[in-house]
Amino acid sequence: MDQAERLFNQIYQPNTYMHNTMIRGYTQSSNPQKALSFYVNMKRKGLLVDNYTYPFVLKACGVLMGLVEGTEIHGEVVKMGFLCDVFVVNGLIGMYSKCGHMGCARSVFEGSEIKDLVSWNLVLRGFKECGEMGKAREVFDEMPQKDAISWSIMIDGYRKKKGDISSARILFEHMPIKDLVSWNSMIDGYAKIGDLVAAQQLFNEMPERNVFSWSIMIDGYAQHGNPKEALYLFREMLCQGVRPDVISVMGAISACAQVGALDLGKWIHVFMKRSRITMDMIVQTALIDMYMKCGSLDEARRIFYSMTKKNVISYNVMIAGLGVNGFGEEALKCFAQMETEGIPKDDLIFLGVLIACSHSGLATEGYRVFQSMKRHCGIEPKLEHYSCLVDLLSRAGELEQALNIVESMPMKPNLALWGTLLLACRNHHNVTLAEVVVEGLVELKADDCGVYVLLSNIYADAGMWEHALRIRKMMRKRKIKKETGRSVIEIDGNIKEFVSVEIFDVQSEELELVIQSFVKTNH
Repeated sequence: MDQAERLFNQIYQPNTYMHNTMIRGYTQSSNPQKALSFYVNMKRKGLLVDNYTYPFVLKACGVLMGLVEGTEIHGEVVKMGFLCDVFVVNGLIGMYSKCGHMGCARSVFEGSEIKDLVSWNLVLRGFKECGEMGKAREVFDEMPQKDAISWSIMIDGYRKKKGDISSARILFEHMPIKDLVSWNSMIDGYAKIGDLVAAQQLFNEMPERNVFSWSIMIDGYAQHGNPKEALYLFREMLCQGVRPDVISVMGAISACAQVGALDLGKWIHVFMKRSRITMDMIVQTALIDMYMKCGSLDEARRIFYSMTKKNVISYNVMIAGLGVNGFGEEALKCFAQMETEGIPKDDLIFLGVLIACSHSGLATEGYRVFQSMKRHCGIEPKLEHYSCLVDLLSRAGELEQALNIVESMPMKPNLALWGTLLLACRNHHNVTLAEVVVEGLVELKADDCGVYVLLSNIYADAGMWEHALRIRKMMRKRKIKKETGRSVIEIDGNIKEFVSVEIFDVQSEELELVIQSFVKTNH
């Protein structure tokens, strides 16, 4: 648009058509304010404003939420006699709808004698966006004719604004002709609530798919704890010749991070570069997270320090990654750099720093960071922050101080917090405190197999065999069984899951031989 404006300024006495072209261009650009400036300039020059000018200017008002300007233009439309033009009427309905004034939008709609399908859909969309699905349904039922857009607006409204996926599905099933948008809307609705079975079923039934269909499914599986399926679909999408977009790539990167698939993650990174997929701050942050979780710290550092722009999320991912990998001091330096750059802190960044200090045994530094949350930043510590502080003190052997924190904090401790303290009791052979912790877990009704196995091991480590045997007998009596251990490993770019004491195929036997060779080497 800058080049277009330079050319426009070189024209001697540009006419109405040329002004309309510039207004339309700026309305569709990232700077719609310029569209209003051209409109004002046009009026100042005394140029004739026609029925092509108003729809674009009104659209700009809607984008800018400029109700005052839009209302003034409405007055001019009435004076100029353009209320008989359906495009101008639709422009007014769209502007009022965007500004959230559905009373005015409906008044214009009902006062016009020249409604078309676009007019109906604008009112329908307006009520949907305002969350008034009851009124939207009234308009929908009154419509003399409906198109795929009408149906899609209602389906989208039920699933997004009301969270009513059942009503959305009923409408979807009654659609005379289902378009790609409606299919994707329903799949996205199921994926958002974690019903990937229903989403997959619809995905399989689709007569045609686009990149958005694949992206919804890949991201859905990645977000709801099924990274293997997300990566399978990502490969399938590539095999079918569909070019991935940012969302599908982000889903695949997230899946790689969850299962530690470093080789596949690297391949996706290279693929993004070759395909020239936009490497914005969000994508770079996702890559840092993936490399950190896969243990490739050098690559994560390279991306982080090459970023031209960082936000609190970028820092949070970097600090948390460094902390989990045992680089607490580097995480603290990163935290200090963030402060130097003037990036505002939130509760998550403090959580990341506390985790880093905990994993690196930096008890003094971590306690200081915890105290600075409220004292210097005015951020009230949450249960997660107290849990990190308890973990920090527990690792340092300060179990009594950790228990004091638990008993004095302003909220009730949860399962994770008591579990942290119980694990510390085993590491530091504190039987007395372990029994106190188990009492706290019983109160929460969280005394599962893991708790009793740990308590039994604490008794055994202390040579208290009768107590350990009593716990084991109690577990058998209550039929409490230890959960089976599972592991995930990447083999030649494929994700393999295997279960303790189970052998499924030749690869599993080969893995067992490798593990046995490690054991022999250690002995």
